[in-house]
Amino acid sequence: MNVLVINGSPKAENSNSMKLTRAFLDGARYDADVICAAKLEIKPCLGCFACWEATPGECVIKDAAAQTLNRIIGADVIVWSFPLYYFSVPGTLKNLIDRQLPLCLPFMSDDASGGHKPRYDLSHQRYVVISTCGFWTCEGNYGSVTAMFDRMYGNENYTKIFCGQGELFRVPELKTRTDAYLEIVRRAGAEFAGGGITTGTQAELASPLYAREAFELMADASWGTPGNEAQATDGALRFTRQMAAMYRPDGKERVLEFRFTDIGKTYQIALMPRGASVIIDDFRPCATLVETPYSLWRSVARGEISGQDALFQKKYRVFGDFDVLLRWDELFCGASADPQRSGCEKRLKTNMAVLLTPWMTIWAGFAAGPAIGGALGIMAAAVVPLAWLAFKPTIFERASVPIVAVLSLLALIGADMRIIVLASYGMFGLMWSVTAFAKVPLTAHYSLNRHGGDKALLNPLFIRTNRILTACWGVLYLLMPFWSYGLMTTAAAHFAWLVNLAAPVAMGWFTVWFQKWYPVKFLRHLSSGS
Repeated sequence: MNVLVINGSPKAENSNSMKLTRAFLDGARYDADVICAAKLEIKPCLGCFACWEATPGECVIKDAAAQTLNRIIGADVIVWSFPLYYFSVPGTLKNLIDRQLPLCLPFMSDDASGGHKPRYDLSHQRYVVISTCGFWTCEGNYGSVTAMFDRMYGNENYTKIFCGQGELFRVPELKTRTDAYLEIVRRAGAEFAGGGITTGTQAELASPLYAREAFELMADASWGTPGNEAQATDGALRFTRQMAAMYRPDGKERVLEFRFTDIGKTYQIALMPRGASVIIDDFRPCATLVETPYSLWRSVARGEISGQDALFQKKYRVFGDFDVLLRWDELFCGASADPQRSGCEKRLKTNMAVLLTPWMTIWAGFAAGPAIGGALGIMAAAVVPLAWLAFKPTIFERASVPIVAVLSLLALIGADMRIIVLASYGMFGLMWSVTAFAKVPLTAHYSLNRHGGDKALLNPLFIRTNRILTACWGVLYLLMPFWSYGLMTTAAAHFAWLVNLAAPVAMGWFTVWFQKWYPVKFLRHLSSGS
């Protein structure tokens, strides 16, 4: 298949539109021939109509247009890639479009618009138009572009991918969000190659990267402030303003201060219930102070180094309230235009209730009798896999289902219930205890949902906190068979189930407290240098 990309950006391969185009080609698995219009000598059309009369099908201007038209004629797929320039295409690209007149015959066609008949049969061709613009949305800004391509190809005969907020694709600190959009473009390319882009993917492509307010604050920060455009040359101030624009209010009011030690500058971000603003003088008392080299914090923002790793290595210090730092990815991820979207493709989440359900079912059922416990256990083992349609299963749930099923069958066939109950506690405790020494402890698989998803697994403090908690839960359930056996041999045997219920509840309260207390204590210890 002959795929031709016509790149209309003066920035050539470095353009934001070509970033999208490359993603589209990757998804479609197209090996494309690329023409950069800005690098070609293509003069404006003279309107002499010699290509219709004196030299039919051939322009009298001798430049790169003739060779380009031959490549257009021979293409099976043509991808037009360009940025929006003053509500239309860049001038060099418009020259090439105008110079396509030799592709038409002078004779009028019989369509309603009264156009001209094509000189060549190009009915086999497919067309894609990919463009970025600097507005927060494409709506209302591409009217002249769509009017032109509608006239060239018919409004149903080409595929368009218009992306607002295009300048964000060159901002390293926003790479997570822009990369997520490029993944959608790759999917669109694959769907196009398979026949056509689905309605769902088209909707995702049309959704702005960030909400209007967040984007326009970031964009304005690049140009200083009204009446003081010279501030745009202050890279640290621009960077701080862009951080403020990315803030997602959580209803609290506090001041965050940055002291950039390598450039000797200090700025504050006032975090308010409805947004954030930068303070450059008349500083207020701050709740959190981050003392860091400017170069380091930019690397953290770009994802080149983990903020937690840098703190562990004592490359910067934090004083005061650590809440903002611990929730950084949540608070400074930027407001999505669609509140249902996080900037990444939707994924199933884990749920610890799915893990606990079969175990809690047999323990409660066995207290009522082996027949009831066994029957309920079999039912739980059969039903839990259905939950995997809504929640992401882990290896622990996949292992729990057959174990609970076997224990339930043993109860139904009359095996010793004391052995079954004690064995269930022991196996459950062993599962927790072993994973305390694994790369990812058991609790981390579930608590990552509240800490940014899978990327939380790269956070050493997150892993450290969950390793301790997993070990605590493991020890609890490993000890449970011993005190349960002791109770079963006494007159208090009927209260064993109550004790075994109270113990996990108490551990649950401890878990909630520890998850808040330990990270703050550990970070404060690191920042103090002690």
